[in-house]
Amino acid sequence: MNTTYGSGFTVREAVFNLERNCFLLGISAVLIDMHCHSVFSQDNNLEPADLIDRAVQLGLDGVCFTEHYSVDASRPVERIERPDGFLIFRGVEISTDVGHVLVYGLSDDSWNVWGRNLHLNLAEIMEIVHALGGICIPAHPFRGWESFGERIYTIKGLDGIETHNGVDGPLQQRSAMEAALKLGLPSIGGSDCHHLNQVGRTFTEFKDPISSMADIIVQIKAGTCRGKNHE
Repeated sequence: MNTTYGSGFTVREAVFNLERNCFLLGISAVLIDMHCHSVFSQDNNLEPADLIDRAVQLGLDGVCFTEHYSVDASRPVERIERPDGFLIFRGVEISTDVGHVLVYGLSDDSWNVWGRNLHLNLAEIMEIVHALGGICIPAHPFRGWESFGERIYTIKGLDGIETHNGVDGPLQQRSAMEAALKLGLPSIGGSDCHHLNQVGRTFTEFKDPISSMADIIVQIKAGTCRGKNHE
């Protein structure tokens, strides 16, 4: 199918433009792996210090630990030594009844009013997170399991889409980019690392300087960011 959009672009051309020219990058671009797992997710053996060292080696400016189910689980990473200026943030990857969601901007686990971790109601999650000042972004939306798939087009109130996930393949990333384009949602990227060699495979490029999670949320909402694969 050769569907066209707005200015006459086909889907393929429009997605190409999203990847290459979704915004004019400034010289101060900040590179952050926005989807990282460590031993605190309890499904891998990746030590946070090793993850940070690898990110520094790759030239990233920061990482965000998004451990499964819990914001509090990653609290110890704040005490890890890191080079001056290297940024460490914490979010959470939540299991909902539609698929996994990356959540940023929460300070603790008070969001979890269910007392359980799996297949929580997405609408209720989004309501609580937004009330607490956070944002909700579908993770690996076209992976085929624990992901939104085509349902992403029916859900209102999402704050962005993880278009670039280090575990996903090119077709899954392209489907995610098409969804971001059609829905007019910002693009972010994260490696979804569970092993050292996965760190930094994909990341988010922010146009303006970052010093806090509040800065990240502002830029995601403004769309001055994009997911990108490590070259």
